[in-house]
Amino acid sequence: MTATKSVFSVCGMCTVRCPIQADVRDGKAVRIQGNEFSPLKGGLCARGAAGIALEQDPEKPQTPLIRVGERGEGKWKAVSWDEALDYVADKLKDVMAEHGPRSVLWSDRGGPFPDLHQAFMRGLGSPNYCNHDASCARNVQHGAQSVIGVGRKMVAYDLRNAKHIILQTRNIMEAINVAEVNATLDGMAGGAKLTVIDIRGTVSASKADNFFLIRPGTDYAFNLGVIHALIYDDLYNKEYVEQFVEGFDRLKEFVKPYTPEWAAAETGATAEGIRDLARQLSAAAPSVIWHPGWMVARYNDSFQVCRTAYIINALLGAFAAKGGLPFVNTAKEVGRKGLKKLVDLFPKPEEKRADGVGWKYPQFDAGPGLVNLAYDAIVTGEPYPIRAYLCFRHDPLMAMPDPEAVKKKWEKLDLLVSITFSWSDTAWHSDVVLPLSTYLARESIIAGKAGLKPQFFVRKRVQEPTFDSKAEWEILCGLAKRLGIEGLSFDSIEDIWNYQLQETGVTIEDFDAKGFVELADKPLYRPMSEITLPTPSGKIEMVSGKWAKAGHETLPPYVSPASPPEGMFRIAFGRVGVHTQGHTVNNPLLAEQMPENVAWIHPSRAEKLGIADGDLVEVFSGKGQTGRLKAFVTECVHPEALFMVHGFGHKLPAESRAIGKGAADNELMPGGLECWDKGGGCLSMQEHFVGVRKI
Repeated sequence: MTATKSVFSVCGMCTVRCPIQADVRDGKAVRIQGNEFSPLKGGLCARGAAGIALEQDPEKPQTPLIRVGERGEGKWKAVSWDEALDYVADKLKDVMAEHGPRSVLWSDRGGPFPDLHQAFMRGLGSPNYCNHDASCARNVQHGAQSVIGVGRKMVAYDLRNAKHIILQTRNIMEAINVAEVNATLDGMAGGAKLTVIDIRGTVSASKADNFFLIRPGTDYAFNLGVIHALIYDDLYNKEYVEQFVEGFDRLKEFVKPYTPEWAAAETGATAEGIRDLARQLSAAAPSVIWHPGWMVARYNDSFQVCRTAYIINALLGAFAAKGGLPFVNTAKEVGRKGLKKLVDLFPKPEEKRADGVGWKYPQFDAGPGLVNLAYDAIVTGEPYPIRAYLCFRHDPLMAMPDPEAVKKKWEKLDLLVSITFSWSDTAWHSDVVLPLSTYLARESIIAGKAGLKPQFFVRKRVQEPTFDSKAEWEILCGLAKRLGIEGLSFDSIEDIWNYQLQETGVTIEDFDAKGFVELADKPLYRPMSEITLPTPSGKIEMVSGKWAKAGHETLPPYVSPASPPEGMFRIAFGRVGVHTQGHTVNNPLLAEQMPENVAWIHPSRAEKLGIADGDLVEVFSGKGQTGRLKAFVTECVHPEALFMVHGFGHKLPAESRAIGKGAADNELMPGGLECWDKGGGCLSMQEHFVGVRKI
């Protein structure tokens, strides 16, 4: 019998990138589990466990493809890698010769490996690196920066040591980060309370000590009511606020009219429930985590929801507290050298970004920008034209609202390239498809992970690709060679790893033991008195100096959300534990677990419409877009909302398991590209209304 070996690597079925170990026999992965040395404790979610099915799936792109028909027609010519890379490089050269390097746009799904992508764009000379965050977590990122001056990932969620965890726009048990789920359950086993605030009864809500089913779009009101109770019922941490908080008096005056009674009338919660929650939080402080959210591209005031979550944490003294939100450590904080960045091989482009981030919108983080705003430069040519677009593992036509409007904005592109390990709407609409090896069949650059115990980790190749695909370093270094970007023309992943590890005191062999290298022996909790915040005041800001300088109010008056028009619903969407947005619904194993989505509808509304559980219904927008799926009649959803799991409604002939299954929520959002939160930058994807009729 052939011996089985174990290889440490990193999952790639969602953006979490959990550490894994795979059993390999005869050169093929036969089993995957979570890395036993990590907080996953050997566990893995269903998506991660389905990675072998993804690797072996014959319905994914198997070789480089160049379009020969019209965009979206699905007519392709299979070519060699040399031909494909030559074609893309030549097209990029033509575009840059006419419009300059700034005319090239990139977007990806973010995560821990963007250094290579950013280096490629800098090597071209373009400032237009973007990621998917405009339809995900930009409001959280900017909420954090507006309150504490640093991004959302610069504080940890010390869930295992928490005494009270509040989940709001964060469904931790279904939008799964395995380490966070384990830590939450461990915290609850140790006595932590769980509070969930949502518009439906989620799996997370089923485990909660306190569950608030609130009216869609009223989270900001709920939070203002809690802040009022903390301040005016004398439940906040006065000493902490006096020492570390700027603008408390402004906050106190601002929330004066937003009493728990007012918040109750607005949200549907009870005033006593809000006051009781404030008392519970005060009793548990500072070991409290009011989670500021994850996917918060929801409402026009979602930025304020995130900000007020951070403000509540500050009032309770949770920043820098054990069991709260301690500040993470990088290599520097524990006396070590960090990885050498590939992006530093090239000077930062002096050209301003096409999306306006950093100059037109000076308060926003210019790192990954706002890709939806960059699309406007394709249409208008302002501030300059965008003519080439590379999508890496990103499907804007599924992730963004109103995909037909997105396609319209892309019409002037001279080149649209999709680098992907599975078919997607964007890939089908592209000029060139470059098949990316799955995470089991590719290596990635080394990544650093900040935390209480910072670390480096690496994805190693578990097996050779089943089909004719390549790793991202092979693709980008291959393009770099053709484009004359000599600094990025690496010949092997080992060369890249060795470059990154210079001066760190770590070798690539050090990863063999566990798949990662910890840079500290024990967790380091730095007290708030030792934290230097880069806010204008140097303190935790209730009113953001940076946003104020940009002319934006960070304590704006609350505006009640519009009620759905007569007979209609506010569209709502979310995640589920067995799928990652749209790219897993054609997976052979996961499609069996959940082949289609359903429309959650409250019994009181269903009865008026003559809809019974399991009926086939048509959901329609106010401008004629439609989708068909089955009704799920349940009291576990607010009567104003129609909820569906995101990522279904595929129409691609190449996906036999997913085609025609369920409905795509983003197709029911006409005009959605122009509907975005001006405070935080995210799209407002739940500011749309739909009707429902039985078929």
